[in-house]
Amino acid sequence: MKARAALFFLYLFFVLQVGLIQANERADYIRENYTKYEKRIPARDGVKLFTAIYTPNDTSKEYPILLLRTPYGISPYGPDQYRDRISPHEEFEKEGFIFVYQDVRGRFMSEGEFVHMTPHVANKKSNSDTDESTDTYDTIEWLLEHVPNHNGKVGQWGISYPGFYTSAGSIDSHPALKAVSPQAPVSDFYWDDVYHHGAFLLNHWFGFLNNVQQTRDGLIDERPDPIYEIETTDAYKFFMDVGPLKNVNESYFKKKSKFWNYVTRHPNYDKFWQERNILPHLKNIKAAVMVVGGWYDREDLFGPLNTYRMIEKQNPDTFNILVMGPWYHGGWLRSKGNELGDTDFGFPTAEHYQKNVDLHFFKHFLKDEEGELSLPEALIFETGANRWRRFDQWPPASSEKTRFYFHKGGKLSSKRPNEDSDAHDSYISDPNKPVPHTKDNSRWINNTFYSEDQRFASRRPDVLVYQTDILEEDITLAGTIQANLFVSTTGTDSDWVVKLIDVYPDDLEEKAAQQTLIRAEVFRGRFRESYKKPKPFKPNEVTKISFELWDVLQTFKRGHRIMIHVQSTWFPFIDRNPQKYVPNIFEAAEDDFIKVINCVYRSKEYPSHIQVGLLQQMF
Repeated sequence: MKARAALFFLYLFFVLQVGLIQANERADYIRENYTKYEKRIPARDGVKLFTAIYTPNDTSKEYPILLLRTPYGISPYGPDQYRDRISPHEEFEKEGFIFVYQDVRGRFMSEGEFVHMTPHVANKKSNSDTDESTDTYDTIEWLLEHVPNHNGKVGQWGISYPGFYTSAGSIDSHPALKAVSPQAPVSDFYWDDVYHHGAFLLNHWFGFLNNVQQTRDGLIDERPDPIYEIETTDAYKFFMDVGPLKNVNESYFKKKSKFWNYVTRHPNYDKFWQERNILPHLKNIKAAVMVVGGWYDREDLFGPLNTYRMIEKQNPDTFNILVMGPWYHGGWLRSKGNELGDTDFGFPTAEHYQKNVDLHFFKHFLKDEEGELSLPEALIFETGANRWRRFDQWPPASSEKTRFYFHKGGKLSSKRPNEDSDAHDSYISDPNKPVPHTKDNSRWINNTFYSEDQRFASRRPDVLVYQTDILEEDITLAGTIQANLFVSTTGTDSDWVVKLIDVYPDDLEEKAAQQTLIRAEVFRGRFRESYKKPKPFKPNEVTKISFELWDVLQTFKRGHRIMIHVQSTWFPFIDRNPQKYVPNIFEAAEDDFIKVINCVYRSKEYPSHIQVGLLQQMF
């Protein structure tokens, strides 16, 4: 055992050393082949946007411009201080582009006031009517006039928040903007990062606002210290100790996070959030678009899928494609993509994307690469089968809707139940003993829990488990998953979490009986009729709730089982619902948190089920 441990640490040391050498080689290449300039680019209202420009030293030819706009800073600052990486991956740097990084308005070294998810101004009447589309337009116009050796073509890209700025920059865009790639883009702040179906993303947003989004005092070139120094490594315990969320300002943030105050005052999908929805404004897009997302993105799965759909709907003549891989948030550039959590994908999927998709897209539209673009309308990774699939539309037209119904004894099948109307399963939901979202609560924010083995949850009495018989043939699910539950509660509010799980055979040498999470989503029950106007439950009254778990392309192999979990807590990824209805959960008191009995019905009259597309096997 000691020898094996020693070999493991020796291997780990070797991998780290190789990675460090490669990183240093990349940084050296950038310094030797690019020159950095820093400029303050004026927007139409006079606000100056701080911008770093890296131009190739070889001036014998012209290059396209590749732009990234970000709220996270573009350090290191100073014309002699170079970034270790200036592009999505090093092949871009070797290919040759003019790389441009910009602090968005109001962040770090850029002037102006920062506004989260800047509302789009549809009808601009003067130069004071600015938004991210105008700041992008003005930036491109300045670059074309002042940066030498460009070829007149501009591309833009960004992951997560920078993905939002990429989407916004494509609206009413500059004629020179020829290709954009919003990657894991925030699209509607309420739905992407802050809430999922009205349930608050607790550990993510607490950490984000504590460490990243503090209010600045003047121009700054360093990220401020966290508002609160977190010393614990047990996230579950930390957030249980926080107690009701009204304690956050008093004991932790001390009202220093402006946006936390906004969030706590707007728990419903009101005007504040509606203004921060870029989706209806994704119009008049002339640039080619490649939307990228990850199946295991805990924050922004909604974003890429709906950005693609809305661009497709509102810009029918625009080149618009979708790439979905088996990645966590940004994993296509931050990992090899060969595994995640307890799931193995068979090969380095991120390397395939970088070499055959990302650079190929930008070269085609910005460098007039010869030959046809060999990318389909939808390039989708099929989990379970571990392969890339090419579709001429997404979801696939050939998929057929199928339903998996809940039955007595934890059974799951396509057969509709035929039991009496009162047939149900129940559990006690206790917000003071919530179901953990991960088996590894030592980590603050866990990128891997969306692909974890779920046996730790299956064993809990407050998690309902339904599964099919052993599959006699492969089954491929494709498209949007819809959960349709008939429920009741002895309280007046509750959350409902539904998970789709792949159960491995018992007789495997590795991963025997593993229960691998494929997709999961939460729904805050008060929003079952409207996200704008919440409504309490009537105790013990059977009520239908329906919500999407978003999309999937997953093959359940022969010998496996399909499993569904239903539970009412998912902590601390999601905040605790008191289960006693209060108008604003951020203002709930300790005694508002109560135990309830929750029931899920599975009868002829109340047939709880999930619905999803079924894709026929190739042969």
